[in-house]
Amino acid sequence: MCSNTERTKDMIRFILVCITVIGYLVLTIPVLLIEWIIGKFAPMKKDISSLRMVQAIFKFILWLTGARVTVIGEENVPKDQAVLYVANHRSYFDILLTYSRCPGRTGYVAKKEMERYPLLSNWMRNLYCLFLDREDIKQGLKTILQAADYVKSGISVCIFPEGTRNKNSDELDMLPFHDGSFKIATRAKSPIIPIAISNSANIWEANFPKMTPAHVVIEYGKPIIPSELDRDTQRHLGAYTQNIIKEMLIKNKELV
Repeated sequence: MCSNTERTKDMIRFILVCITVIGYLVLTIPVLLIEWIIGKFAPMKKDISSLRMVQAIFKFILWLTGARVTVIGEENVPKDQAVLYVANHRSYFDILLTYSRCPGRTGYVAKKEMERYPLLSNWMRNLYCLFLDREDIKQGLKTILQAADYVKSGISVCIFPEGTRNKNSDELDMLPFHDGSFKIATRAKSPIIPIAISNSANIWEANFPKMTPAHVVIEYGKPIIPSELDRDTQRHLGAYTQNIIKEMLIKNKELV
């Protein structure tokens, strides 16, 4: 059982993370304006500076939580082309864990509800994030096509094809992967990088509201090239990719 001292430390971590997030969003309001101006004259410079700023604050937040991160297979991520990252989703911290390691410009596909939060949504748009309306099929397709255009233009995209955060007690019991998410890769003719994230829920969600020092394992699988797969597999890319991620989760279970 946790001692009172450990519980206090865990709550302090939670408070410090909240202060950091709110402080960053408020204090960087002028930065958003400056980045917008820079983007008018040097868009690539703006993109990279925004990427590195957010990566730095994400790494700091992860440090505050006390999380210990083991990374496997990062050499599988191409450095010279945009890709579609596909990952299982157990925690809000999955975004911080993966985005902080992206080698280049990367946008995330987030649920439409995130768009209602001011400042946060401004930063998300600045980083090429897209908001997916899961209730409107027509608008959802437009978002997927926009994501494919991003990848074609050299901006990687990350999506959690379960469609929402998986709250099942067993990490291996994933929600079905939506095949529509993979149209991003097939339309952009880009590689798919499967990512298996183990034990991220133990940072916060599994111990809410406390934040505990958890050991998280992130494994990047070998690139999947859709055009090199047989037709039947191409039609079921969701299940195919999910099986690859599940195998990595099983393999890494003993590490956490």
